[in-house]
Amino acid sequence: MANQKEQQQNNLKLNIAPDVAQGTYSNLVVISHNPTEIIMDFAQMLPGVDGAAVRQRIIMNPIHAKRTLAALADNIKKYEQQFGPIEEPRPAGDTVPYDIIGKA
Repeated sequence: MANQKEQQQNNLKLNIAPDVAQGTYSNLVVISHNPTEIIMDFAQMLPGVDGAAVRQRIIMNPIHAKRTLAALADNIKKYEQQFGPIEEPRPAGDTVPYDIIGKA
């Protein structure tokens, strides 16, 4: 049954308008929720600009959000297998190793 599901996903044809295909850049996401929805505001912060401009708001039900999280984790794993680990830049002057930050 899983194989049939994978085949259906691989055969999905996406129709994408040219303006949507260009994408929207985001370097910040604010996530909130209520009992029935997960809301993600994708925003863009620019140097010298006060505040962040929300570029897209995505609203999905919790089940779809959980599936999206699993798909994103799987894609990041595959990305790192192909290109190497994704490492967050260390702020200038930071001497605390990131792997211990936030650990009690």
